[in-house]
Amino acid sequence: MTKHIANILTGYRIFGSILLLFCPVSSLEFYIIYILCGFSDMIDGTIARKTNSTSKFGSQLDSIADFLFAGISFLKLLPTIHIPGWLWIWGGMIAVIKIGSIIWRCISKKFFLSLHTIMNKITGLVLFLWPLTISFAESEHIAIIVCFVATISAIQEGVYAITDSAPR
Repeated sequence: MTKHIANILTGYRIFGSILLLFCPVSSLEFYIIYILCGFSDMIDGTIARKTNSTSKFGSQLDSIADFLFAGISFLKLLPTIHIPGWLWIWGGMIAVIKIGSIIWRCISKKFFLSLHTIMNKITGLVLFLWPLTISFAESEHIAIIVCFVATISAIQEGVYAITDSAPR
């Protein structure tokens, strides 16, 4: 059973992400599920490593859960946040780099995998915290910080994908 705890947590993140679709953004339910999904993302990899249960399947499942959680969170949150056009363009450029890196790896490695670098983890944390700051911080200022960190992460991931030099 302990061998599967990390994958079960990742599965909960997938289920929780889907539940977010049915919760109003400003509701307590939304933020509880959002925080639990984020927490599961922070601990599932650590648990997999501590229980010596890392696997290719678990890594791919985690990547799918990450994209689902991020995608649904964006779908729900972005309509509620004012973001200027130039910031959308910046975010789009980050997305192009990240998607290009993923496509490159899919073609060259023959499977889907999102790298779990330190910069990706920092980007994920900053991005995760952004909606929790909406009530007391200017969204545009937080978005600039998120985009700056995400740009560094995306470029690093692109270099790793092209040079096949990602840390193991």
